[in-house]
Amino acid sequence: MANARPLPVEIGDITEAWLSSALGCTVSSVRIADVNNGTCTKIRLALVTDNPAVPVTLILKGGFEPHSRMMDYMHANEVHAYADVAPMSPLRQPRCFFAGFDAERQQGIVIMEDLVARGVTFLHPQQPRSPEEVAQRLERLAKHHAMTLGRPGDFAPQGRFDWAGDMIDGFYRYGETILTPPVWHGFVESARGAAASVRFHGLDWFLDTLGKLSRFGKTVPRALLHGDTHLGNLYIDTDGEPGFFDSQPHLGPVMAEVAYHVTGALDMADRRANERELVAHYQAAMEAEGHTLPPLSELMQQYAAFLAFGYAIFLVNASDFQPEAINTAYTARFSCAMLDNDTLGMIAAL
Repeated sequence: MANARPLPVEIGDITEAWLSSALGCTVSSVRIADVNNGTCTKIRLALVTDNPAVPVTLILKGGFEPHSRMMDYMHANEVHAYADVAPMSPLRQPRCFFAGFDAERQQGIVIMEDLVARGVTFLHPQQPRSPEEVAQRLERLAKHHAMTLGRPGDFAPQGRFDWAGDMIDGFYRYGETILTPPVWHGFVESARGAAASVRFHGLDWFLDTLGKLSRFGKTVPRALLHGDTHLGNLYIDTDGEPGFFDSQPHLGPVMAEVAYHVTGALDMADRRANERELVAHYQAAMEAEGHTLPPLSELMQQYAAFLAFGYAIFLVNASDFQPEAINTAYTARFSCAMLDNDTLGMIAAL
């Protein structure tokens, strides 16, 4: 990996020579097949190499956007996801060919298999899934969480995941720093704000809630989370197995990930009718992995509280990162779930 530094920060710097050092083979030709801009840039590369084990197309992800140098922590986290977590995680994820971070250039790059070429089915945020499919993904997430649940040494200095930050703390710091009243009102007055209940429009309430969730999150079962299991980061593999990508691994409450996935993945009516059963299904899956969680009634209280975290993510998610239609759809789903589960009352009681 050291031979591949410095990492390119311009797309034009993705040359045959650099790719040869990153992939450990001779790349005699590279062509940019397409570019997908977003939170990170996804670039499809068409390659000619001297290694038959390297596919003819690969996906390179990195920070090539105007905002990228300000988000180096996200690039570093994704590098950790592929280099340090994926090899030991039970989650089905794309095969990784290179993962490196360059602190001096504030750049992280991952080169992975081209899932389109393999024929997987990508999920889309505006196409909610069935409760049965969500239950299957919760089973896989339970296996992933079980790796680290009850193992604080994994996150202590010199632990195998000592780099993993606290999921809620990181977002809380962002909120305190970025969300001035004018910025906040810009979000509230947008389409996504109109899709949410006015009960959740107060900036003081929002910041107070993040602070409470930060403190509450340290008192409940925590593990290494995938960190971003919304539908845009999921796929169905050719054998029907659920797949996950674009992980942002953090230490966090397992019920925060459950609430985030269940609410984001289901139509509002399906979520309302099935959420308690799905939480119970996750609880049973964790028990099958040898972990006893709190009673279901207590898990549902945690679920209700952490819905506010999912709401927070999408209410203030810049349109540079996700299209406004997607931010609006998710904000509406979380707002509805918060009303159904009395998140206001639960947060007030913390």
